Amino acid sequence: MIRKSAMREEASRNRDPVGEARKFVLASCRLLTPHRVVLGDASGCVHAEQVTAEVSVPPFANSAMDGYAVRAADTINAPTRLRVVGSLLAGDDNAITVCHGEAVRIMTGAPLPRGVDAVCIVEHTRARAGGTIVVIEEAVDPNTNVRRAGEDIATGAEVFATGTVLAPPHIGVLARLGLDAILVYPRPRVSVVSTGDELASSPGTLGLGKIRDANRPALLTQLRVEGCETIDLGTVGDDKVALSHVFDEGGLISDAVVVSGGVGAGDRDIVRVVLENMSNGAMRWMQVAVKPAKPFAFGMLARTGTPVFGLPGNPVAAVVSYELFVRPALRAMAGHRGLDRPCLSAVAEVDLRRRHDGKLHLLWVLAKTGIDGTLSVRPSGCQDSHMLRAMAGANALALIPDSDGVSAGDSVDVLVLDPNRLDAAKADLW
Repeated sequence: MIRKSAMREEASRNRDPVGEARKFVLASCRLLTPHRVVLGDASGCVHAEQVTAEVSVPPFANSAMDGYAVRAADTINAPTRLRVVGSLLAGDDNAITVCHGEAVRIMTGAPLPRGVDAVCIVEHTRARAGGTIVVIEEAVDPNTNVRRAGEDIATGAEVFATGTVLAPPHIGVLARLGLDAILVYPRPRVSVVSTGDELASSPGTLGLGKIRDANRPALLTQLRVEGCETIDLGTVGDDKVALSHVFDEGGLISDAVVVSGGVGAGDRDIVRVVLENMSNGAMRWMQVAVKPAKPFAFGMLARTGTPVFGLPGNPVAAVVSYELFVRPALRAMAGHRGLDRPCLSAVAEVDLRRRHDGKLHLLWVLAKTGIDGTLSVRPSGCQDSHMLRAMAGANALALIPDSDGVSAGDSVDVLVLDPNRLDAAKADLW
């Protein structure tokens, strides 16, 4: 176990860049073992196997429109009178053969009769003699309004590459191929716990020195939004034995454990100490060169190999740590190739000032797209790490490198957290 004074000395010497800290975390987290799920449960998961089409889509040539199935050569001298020899609806067996001078009344999706190569839409026809004769008013070329067999997917073709994030359209394609289950990387199961003697665990009047836990509810909700399965391990006081039991439990029942609080350099910051013991010394306690979210701890439980993410106790800092380290790691474990939020260039509406301190500063901002397509940002409120309201009102994080800041009108990089709120039409509602 590293002594507390040694930890402080190490932290004062080392200021981990964000990229270095992320690299350490991502290198430690491993892909989850793929499992097979029914198609209805696969949306949002990452495809873990190559699927080859065993059937063609569509499986047979069929009509793309309501009209008349014809031989294109019979319509060259339109208007042309053809004898109607039958009709076909979607789902009918194709037992009709069309010869020269003949046509078949056909509906969208019905199999194309033998002998025809085009469909004339009903709007370009006139029925005569009680429907036994049809006048084709405009000539059609071969393959007009015809869906050819295998036109969408040919037998033997790769349907989706391994690593594809499955969305509803993908599920529809797989269902069309006759699949009822698919191999995917599982959604991570994540246990969440908050630490601190100051946390109140019941409603009602707060005692002196007590606060209500905001981190755990926020993190649990965010994880569910990301598609993770969550386990609420509640709160635990500043007790090493109790925290060890919680880590043990979380390691046995989940793929990752996220804990907030107890990662600083204070006398009661016990997370790093417990994690050091339970990872057989393989954990890393970092003072990341970022504001907020400087303190961060990460390690793998020796007993189960479960990663544990130690986030700061300040609510805003905890969310920033989640965005920088936890979310990318969980996405990597679930097979995602894109790990981060979209990073876009925006224009600062006002000065975004800061002081030189060797850190990357992340500011909660409101980003909006103007009518000319320009993305602009302004602060959403006070940026102190204990102030929740600015975070709740933001839809992006502005990345301000070590400098005097960004002047109004200059460009600034932003991580977009909520793309749905970039619509300029909604700007006045923010």
